[in-house]
Amino acid sequence: MRSVDKVEPADDSLRGRVALITGASGGIGQAIALALSREATVVAIAYGNQRQAAQNLAKQITDSGGRAVAFGADLGTSDGPVQLIQEVEEKLGPVEILVSNAGIGKVCKLEELSVEDFDHTLAVNLRAPFLLAQKVLPGMGERGFGRVLFISSVAAFTGGIVGPHYASSKAGLHGLTHSLAARFAPLGVTVNALAPALIANTGMLPGEPEELSSKIPVHRLGKPGEVGDLALAILSNAYITNQVISIDGGIYPR
Repeated sequence: MRSVDKVEPADDSLRGRVALITGASGGIGQAIALALSREATVVAIAYGNQRQAAQNLAKQITDSGGRAVAFGADLGTSDGPVQLIQEVEEKLGPVEILVSNAGIGKVCKLEELSVEDFDHTLAVNLRAPFLLAQKVLPGMGERGFGRVLFISSVAAFTGGIVGPHYASSKAGLHGLTHSLAARFAPLGVTVNALAPALIANTGMLPGEPEELSSKIPVHRLGKPGEVGDLALAILSNAYITNQVISIDGGIYPR
């Protein structure tokens, strides 16, 4: 990323700005997309293999008076994230809000974890967010406005129960957050991470809901809408940056 000089901050309203949410076809990503659409942002819904769900969400938003477009992308490749940004910006304009939510996490013990699974997990969960941010941050800085939110996991703090590949990839997002936030804060750009745990209806639950609920101090799973509301609050606040914020029912710290 080339260096950018300090510019005067722009209007902090989210209205009318282009927001790209990866992994937005369901669960947390869908909740964030809906929350942003209620603020009249233009929503780019990125999906991997859930095309119909992404198109249904785009239709739901447009039927409610908003604007949303679905985009397919393979974030496991080195070219996929760059191509995604190019396609979104050609159709909708510069990405001013990036929510890097897409992630994978197959439960796997250390002894069973292959190099290929480890590398693929880091490619999707860490390399793709980096490449997306690398593509959009300079323009955000030049325009004097930008919001980047990485969706991490409480596993980055605790090690979690999915496996070392997943925990490592999510912990890497925290380091990426701190590095990028410090550089772009003077330019009107915020960079934060949100670390949920055990959220219902996400396809990422490593066990049965009843069993998992007993491990959570509040004795229930989180709701995607609760994560969406918190994400919107972070994205709406120009004074929150360089933070990793947990939403985990009290799991960490404990």
